[in-house]
Amino acid sequence: MGKVRAKTLGDEEQELKEKQEAEARRLAKIEAEKAKGQARKTSGAKAVEDEAEEPVAPSEETVIPNESEKSSEEISLDTRGDKEEKPAKKKTVQKVGQSKERSAKYKTSAAMIEKGKLYKLEDALELVAKAHLAKFDETVELHINTTAAINGSVTLPHGTGKSTKVAILAPSQDPKGADDLLKEIEAGKINFDILVATPDAMPRLAKVARILGPKGLMPNPKNGTVTPKPEEVAKQYAGGHMTFKTEAKAPVLHLSVGKLSFGQDKLSENIKAALKAVDMKNMRNVTLKSTMSPAIKLQVK
Repeated sequence: MGKVRAKTLGDEEQELKEKQEAEARRLAKIEAEKAKGQARKTSGAKAVEDEAEEPVAPSEETVIPNESEKSSEEISLDTRGDKEEKPAKKKTVQKVGQSKERSAKYKTSAAMIEKGKLYKLEDALELVAKAHLAKFDETVELHINTTAAINGSVTLPHGTGKSTKVAILAPSQDPKGADDLLKEIEAGKINFDILVATPDAMPRLAKVARILGPKGLMPNPKNGTVTPKPEEVAKQYAGGHMTFKTEAKAPVLHLSVGKLSFGQDKLSENIKAALKAVDMKNMRNVTLKSTMSPAIKLQVK
């Protein structure tokens, strides 16, 4: 017969009681943890809600001053890191009718010329020599307002003072030279001031007319640049022969009639030749000047 463990009634009751208390504490702890977690969620949502609905008033340390109350130092700090804006350049716009601001030297020269007065050619040439401004040898110019659009040519007795480069296009006389010249023109290489051509060259010039035309270099029978004797015409242009034509939008001629270094006699002969070629009946008024001098009105009638 085996051993029998004996238990007293009181011991069983005590053990059961301890188990029940332990279970109660475990459940209470779980409930407490749940309640604590719920409380954290509620307080977090409340904080977000409060932040959205009730903005926090700034404290004294975070008060932002008005723009007018900012010091220069604070303003410079505010703009630190911003891209520096350069001040826009002021554009000087000359209004219609507003005279251009002239230099003191120009005003001194202009004071020598009486406004509105018509000067005789000899007196005007003396004034141009005194009133010129530049140190270089200035070109003497005639500016003529005409009664209508005109064109023509003139040979100045003493030339213009400028070297004139004349090119000759004569396929029948120089086929290779003509081909080379046309190729240069097509490539945009214009190394001449006047182009003289023979009549048989005109069909070949048709393909470069769009290049020569706008530059005023297209040969034309009216001004003598289309001729069976191109060498003779080339010599004339090199010796002072020139063509003239009024502007496309206004009846005005601009003629170069020599250099200041020519002296009064040579300039006078050139100017008289130019005025004769234009013809007095086609003129309204004539102005004489050098490159940089004030204008002088001429008495031509």
